[in-house]
Amino acid sequence: MKSRDFLYNKRKQRLVVVNALNSNSEPQSGVVETIFSKESDGGGSVGKDFGVLEANYVPETSCGGGGDDNGNGKVLGGGGGGGGDNEGGDDKEEDEFGPIMKFEEVIKEAEARGVSLPVDMLEAAKSVGIQRVLLIRYLDLQGSAWPLGFAMKSCSMLRNRMLADPAFLFKVGTEIVIDSCCATLAEVQKRGKDFWAEFELYLADLLVGVVVNVALVGMLAPYARIGQPSLSKGVLGRMQHAYAALPSSVFEAERPGCRFSVKQRIATYFFKGVMYGSVGFACGLIGQGIANLIMTAKRNIRKSEEDIPVPPLIKSAALWGVFLAVSSNTRYQIVNGLERLVESSPIAKQVPPVAMAFTVGVRFANNIYGGMQFVDWARCSGVQ
Repeated sequence: MKSRDFLYNKRKQRLVVVNALNSNSEPQSGVVETIFSKESDGGGSVGKDFGVLEANYVPETSCGGGGDDNGNGKVLGGGGGGGGDNEGGDDKEEDEFGPIMKFEEVIKEAEARGVSLPVDMLEAAKSVGIQRVLLIRYLDLQGSAWPLGFAMKSCSMLRNRMLADPAFLFKVGTEIVIDSCCATLAEVQKRGKDFWAEFELYLADLLVGVVVNVALVGMLAPYARIGQPSLSKGVLGRMQHAYAALPSSVFEAERPGCRFSVKQRIATYFFKGVMYGSVGFACGLIGQGIANLIMTAKRNIRKSEEDIPVPPLIKSAALWGVFLAVSSNTRYQIVNGLERLVESSPIAKQVPPVAMAFTVGVRFANNIYGGMQFVDWARCSGVQ
């Protein structure tokens, strides 16, 4: 045994001895918490004879991917992040997400609802347990009407994001509706009298925008990670481990057991930029390809002097990629940070519609600015 720390609590009149598990082999992921009891002599002294009240194995918990490479299980939690010292963090974690339920309790709760848990949740429950708030949240959501209930059971990506942020679908829907409306207004204002002559370009922007909106919200949303992720060996495994330790967004909130360094947050900005750029380029190819087909078909049927040249496909897709990687990535990182500040405020916790109203307002302003900016970028680059 490597270390033994004593902490005497006069008020509760007990001695807590925390024995760190460590021997000649690799350190294990957890500590043993042993609680002893002794009558106080009034002076705060501690005698030699103690009665053992409790001895618990406290597993290492993490609400993210920054874990050990030794295959230890993880408690079901939200977000991502690397570990760090967090004195008193366990109590705060239970206050926020509820107590960690053991396997028997998880099965009992699921059977009471008549629900079969997914394999990854069962494995997490067997290894280290599941926090009560997240379990109850899943049981409630999977019982929702179609198609949400079906999606919660069959799509782990949606499930994990809904567990970490119940307002995730509201944010996605808000983004799609606002972006579609704002994009139309921005296109009409910027293109002016050429709007109908350039309608195919507007339609391509709108179709691509719907797909992109889902990616913009989803890739920055916090998500619950269940169990220990399977990592490859070698360089690929180290890259997966490094990615798993990153926060979902630059301004993601820290939680007990989840700490993000400045370097990790900076790395997240550039990594998400690469992801956004890839999505933008792919969607640009599809959207602009559809628009080019429509424009070519119309010209084969009826030619007009007002027809504009067909935009180059690869150059248009590259514009979408650069725009999402630079402009959208920066703007949506800021939007996520502002939403987090409002959602964590006392007013929003007491009156949830405040946070929802702020989401609508800030995303409305962001889409107005982004839509107008894209048209400027497209014209300056010579694509449109």
